[in-house]
Amino acid sequence: MITKIKTLEDVKEFVHQLMAEGLNYHPDDDFDNYVSMQTGDPSYTPAEALLRNQLNDKCFEVCEAAGADIYDISMEIFLKETGLDEFIPLPSQALPE
Repeated sequence: MITKIKTLEDVKEFVHQLMAEGLNYHPDDDFDNYVSMQTGDPSYTPAEALLRNQLNDKCFEVCEAAGADIYDISMEIFLKETGLDEFIPLPSQALPE
């Protein structure tokens, strides 16, 4: 697990790692609230959830400083990793308003 978020690449790596853990990640969700669909048990220990919440907070800071959107970044990674980008346009391909 990544332990520091300093760049947009770190943000992307963090999201990729969460996807690899089988998480249906949303940037606004508290990691204490994730549970296993199979067992109903918490997905993370309190210490694991705390680390992920701290890293997630840092993702918001890094994205804001870089003028990037954490929601677009996480959605794009999710769509690509699930193959849904074949059916749903990626945020980076959206037409400007």
